[in-house]
Amino acid sequence: MSFFDLALFKKDRGRQILLLIFLVALLVPIMDRNAYRVDVLVNAGIFMMLALGLNVIVGYAGMLNLGYAALFAVGAYAYGILNTTLGVPFWLGLPLAGLAAAGVGMLLAFPALRLGGDYLAIVTLGSGEIVRILLNNLDGWTGGPNGLLGIDHPTLPFGYDFGVASAPYYYLVIVLIAALIFALKRVECSRLGRAWMALREDELAAGAMGINLVWTKLSAFGIGGFIAGMAGSVFAAKQGTVSPDSFDFVVSVMVLAMVVLGGLGNIYGVLLGALALSLLPEFLRGFEIYRMLIFGAAMIGMMLFRPQGILGEAHHRAEYSRERRRAPRIPMKPSAGPTPGAAT
Repeated sequence: MSFFDLALFKKDRGRQILLLIFLVALLVPIMDRNAYRVDVLVNAGIFMMLALGLNVIVGYAGMLNLGYAALFAVGAYAYGILNTTLGVPFWLGLPLAGLAAAGVGMLLAFPALRLGGDYLAIVTLGSGEIVRILLNNLDGWTGGPNGLLGIDHPTLPFGYDFGVASAPYYYLVIVLIAALIFALKRVECSRLGRAWMALREDELAAGAMGINLVWTKLSAFGIGGFIAGMAGSVFAAKQGTVSPDSFDFVVSVMVLAMVVLGGLGNIYGVLLGALALSLLPEFLRGFEIYRMLIFGAAMIGMMLFRPQGILGEAHHRAEYSRERRRAPRIPMKPSAGPTPGAAT
């Protein structure tokens, strides 16, 4: 059934609300001319893209990744190097950066194919630190600690240059997030998406059912890396410069917190969690001394009173109800009565 089925759209309240939110989001730069607030929303949008990518690895496939910032960095540096050395424009560098991060993600996933749980988390943490150290030391390619400078901003075919204005990047991020939501919803209902969820619930049972565990894990890291690479290229194009300090371990933890806060495996919950954690520090800016204390207390309270995330419980209820609707109904045979002459 098509996502754009008009008859289904009229009956589906969720899609109507989603379209309304999208239309309101398009009007934000028009209603609010404050460049700083729009820039904050752009950064929040980049983190929403990262949260969608990590949700594929952690939320769908159930593999804990503590080095996701490395894939973000690969995408940013891939576009930066291609642009500064070969003059590759942004629109070509965007998918190339995604492919570079997807390749690195699959490469980093090979040593972790036989690992799980805490051991997998430690391996991904080490991989993330290795990438950051390489970016610091490969001066000839990455510029070392100073990073890459003079990265071109995106331009449109009729000559419009995005420059340093926030509004064009805002619309770019909105379009990319909408495309990712559509693509991930399709993948979630596909055979690959069901394989990820089977892997998340029980790896041994998934293998016994004939699921190719190697390909399932590699595809999760590859698609998650592709999304992180695109987010990195947008970040590099917006900033005009990248340095290793922008991709430390704190970024990985922050994105993971966004996914957990919103609800593992729930696209809309992940987006809500990313938006909340991106904007919360700005709302607490007036309490600069106690900002991190309030932030930490809010996270602890969330884990205590709603550990499944903001939309986690509703998502699982919907998932299970879909499975019940798909399951074939087996007619019950009427029970045979007592045989005549049988002893009672």
